[in-house]
Amino acid sequence: MLLDNFFFFAEIVEFQKIVGSLIELVDQLAKAAESEKMKAIGARNLLKSIAKQREAQEQQLQALIAEKKVQLERYRIEYETLCKIEADQNEFIDQFIFQK
Repeated sequence: MLLDNFFFFAEIVEFQKIVGSLIELVDQLAKAAESEKMKAIGARNLLKSIAKQREAQEQQLQALIAEKKVQLERYRIEYETLCKIEADQNEFIDQFIFQK
């Protein structure tokens, strides 16, 4: 009976060691999983931030394009007006020369 108790006690001690090792391993895995989870969250947040920056940059470029289109249209109208003025002046010069 005493020998049986000793073996039983030894088996319990061995079982506690195994369970302790298992708990330690599970804790290590949980810490590693948590670390990877935090890395993934950080990467996701970084991607969201980059996406928002690109969206803002795209809006700025769209606004710049619209501004340049307005400026181009203004220059086109000014060019056409100057061409008309040049043509009128050339016609006036031609009439003036032929009148002499």
